[in-house]
Amino acid sequence: MKRAVQDVISAHEASGRRFEAAGVGSFVLEQGEGDPVVCLHGVPVSAFLYRKVVPELASRGVRGVAFDFPGLGLAERPEGFDYTWSGLARWTGAAIEALGIERCHLVVHDIGGPVGFEWAIRNPERVLSLTALNTFVNAATFHRPWTMHPFSIRGVGELWLRGTPKFLARELFYLQGIENRRATPRSEVMAHIELLRRGDNGAAFLKIMRGFELTEAKERFFFEGLSERPYPAQAVWGRDDPALGEQRRHEVKRALRSEDESLLPAKHFLQEDQAPAVAEAIAALAAA
Repeated sequence: MKRAVQDVISAHEASGRRFEAAGVGSFVLEQGEGDPVVCLHGVPVSAFLYRKVVPELASRGVRGVAFDFPGLGLAERPEGFDYTWSGLARWTGAAIEALGIERCHLVVHDIGGPVGFEWAIRNPERVLSLTALNTFVNAATFHRPWTMHPFSIRGVGELWLRGTPKFLARELFYLQGIENRRATPRSEVMAHIELLRRGDNGAAFLKIMRGFELTEAKERFFFEGLSERPYPAQAVWGRDDPALGEQRRHEVKRALRSEDESLLPAKHFLQEDQAPAVAEAIAALAAA
């Protein structure tokens, strides 16, 4: 299994390229021509989550782009980096600049939602459309899912990350994230886990988990900023998500003031087993 996992990661690395933004090295998947579609991941994953979506976008006449946030995937993990949502949003802007993107369709997932929302609110003229995939906007009342909450507690998070057997981490990933197990073999799930721990044993990931800005001020910023956006938006949701389910979907739709949505037979990581449907919904909004 170890060799199979390394082969998966090596193939992933060979399919993209390295780049640098704001002094931090990272990794990007790019494919296709046309308007850029920037896809932001969340935790505990990386741009690897979009490896199936990017070529599907390319086949629909747009340029799929997915990069790793600092601290995750194949990106560098500087100790002094600001791993809050605001810090990641500032770096996202630098990454978009470094990749030569003037305007883009934006796709957000998990904490890529708060990160992407912040960048979009501060740069509305650079956003062509927004697609929200199983994310959240109610920062003041958000509670981390039970599988993720321990990571936010100092001491406990380190034990939870390093003490959880790999087979159990794999099964929890399936339980929370993937409806159709046949779509994602065990070696690819284990690649997600290896990419999380790569280099620093997950230390930067723990900083991200403890950098959530769960305040009323941040929630108000999201709702007010998104309500004033000049571009179309939609929700595309894995309907069986045990982590961010129906309540979060309704909250996101309310913030977006949009009834446009697609419900897919998927869990949290809908990019794994519903990549064609996800790409189709994104491309349809982009074309509109």
